[in-house]
Amino acid sequence: MPERVPPLIELQPLPYQENLAARAPEQVDLVVIHCTELPDLAMAREYGERVLYASGSGNSGHFYIDRDGRIVQYVALDRVAHHVSGYNPRSIGIELVNRGRYPHWLDSRHQAMDEPYTDAQIAALIDLLQHLCDALPGLRHIAGHEWLDTREEVASDDPERRVPRKRDPGPLFPWPRVLAAAPLRELRS
Repeated sequence: MPERVPPLIELQPLPYQENLAARAPEQVDLVVIHCTELPDLAMAREYGERVLYASGSGNSGHFYIDRDGRIVQYVALDRVAHHVSGYNPRSIGIELVNRGRYPHWLDSRHQAMDEPYTDAQIAALIDLLQHLCDALPGLRHIAGHEWLDTREEVASDDPERRVPRKRDPGPLFPWPRVLAAAPLRELRS
């Protein structure tokens, strides 16, 4: 059987990548699927470059997949990215460009996540997942961001209501297709 050809991945390291904690890639056993909840990859990059912590780093996934299937890597696998509270040291974050609830993330009247993912995005995601499974022998689990961060926030439009803090990748994410193609088991909090 011929060796699998890895997907084309554009390397665009974040300016603060070296400030992120180092780790051995063997520690990685989980991949977390996100959506950017932003309109495009350029804005996702802008948000990713924001410095939010004393370490000089911010919030970002490792990989971003645009609507056309282009894969961009912002953080090396041997660095801990800040993408899901409580699971960062053991996980890889993959962000799919998707509007989600943008720009009304916490407004109780705007909680629908109705932008479908493109076929090109999902095909690229599956290719990336298969590549990561080959490259990281300890990779065993997959989760949606919403499965791991189930906290709620006060709604921005009504202090009497609460809304999910995270809903990604959301109800239109094709879990059956992805799980059938990648040798990973679901992990829920």
